Amino acid sequence: MTHAAIAGWGKCLPPAVLTNADLATFLPTDDEWITSRTGMKERRVSHVPGIELAIVAAQRALACAGLQGSDVDLVIYGSCSNDEAVPNSASGVQSRIGATRAAAFDVNTACTSFMYGLSIGTSMIRTGVVRNAVVIGVELISHYMDWDNRNVAVLFGDGAAAVVLQATDREEGVLAEKLQCYADARQILRVRGMGTMYANLGVPFGQTRWDFDGQEIFRKAVHGMSEASLEVLARTGVTAGQLDAVVPHQANLRIIEAVAKKVGADPAKLFLNVHKYGNMSSATAPVALVEAVEEGRVPPGGLVLMPAFGGGLTLSSHLIRWGERTTPLGTTDADLPPCPKTALELVNEIRAIKQVGADVVSRFGELVFAENRGG
Repeated sequence: MTHAAIAGWGKCLPPAVLTNADLATFLPTDDEWITSRTGMKERRVSHVPGIELAIVAAQRALACAGLQGSDVDLVIYGSCSNDEAVPNSASGVQSRIGATRAAAFDVNTACTSFMYGLSIGTSMIRTGVVRNAVVIGVELISHYMDWDNRNVAVLFGDGAAAVVLQATDREEGVLAEKLQCYADARQILRVRGMGTMYANLGVPFGQTRWDFDGQEIFRKAVHGMSEASLEVLARTGVTAGQLDAVVPHQANLRIIEAVAKKVGADPAKLFLNVHKYGNMSSATAPVALVEAVEEGRVPPGGLVLMPAFGGGLTLSSHLIRWGERTTPLGTTDADLPPCPKTALELVNEIRAIKQVGADVVSRFGELVFAENRGG
């Protein structure tokens, strides 16, 4: 039987760090309020488009696997904040890494986009459609954020990570997964403005308002990830005690701890980086996986459980068998251009642009109202 081993891994985090103290300069909040509710201390804000983050992550993953772009059969770009819709974002990565013969497509299941992409890439390798794939999770949430909404503005950040999947006869890579969606609850996590339909609903494209029912999201996320993880473990005959690492989607420290408890995972095996990056949506799980490997938390041949959830409400859990190699075969000098501004400066620029747009929309509405009154 053909399996899809993870042969390469790489991440790309923007250098600009937005702290809780920075957020407190324009939101009614402070470090204690944010940390006690989320476990978050910092998050990153990108000075480049999402595709640029994805390219660097992909190049680092390829170098780690000892491959060139010309070796790549498939590029999967997981994101809900794409730079472009037509052409797709995956083709932008494909072009820049030199994967001239590859197929390329985007996947959007919000925060679970990378995990769904991992399942798709694995399935295409198992069935012989491709021999390898680059799977990317990338998010540029900062430009879509409602920076006046404390409930969401403190949670999210930008980033990217990628893995290279390769066909192998060894039992490695994804051993089992559970994918599901609570579609009846899709309205509890919605970004109004990220889509053409909102122009008819009073929210022009580019101006966003977030629907975010925190309590209900917490409940469904904990239940969904726990049940999916227990199902995957039962299906493979693996017990929680046999896991070498649990690398969950880093949405909120309370959610992570609740899921780990329900699954019965050893707290010492739980990998956390939510304090450094916040929730990077589809980039969160792969960045955490890369860092867990880099920090020696994933041993050769180790079993890794990766539960996740996202808008939709999508959810997933993957049981992964790591290979024998935990160090890169090669490196690359691929990197982002220097960032000349602080994260707070970048965010304040985004806020200013959004305010101009809001003022224009408001003025247009006043003019239309006056005209209808004959003014």
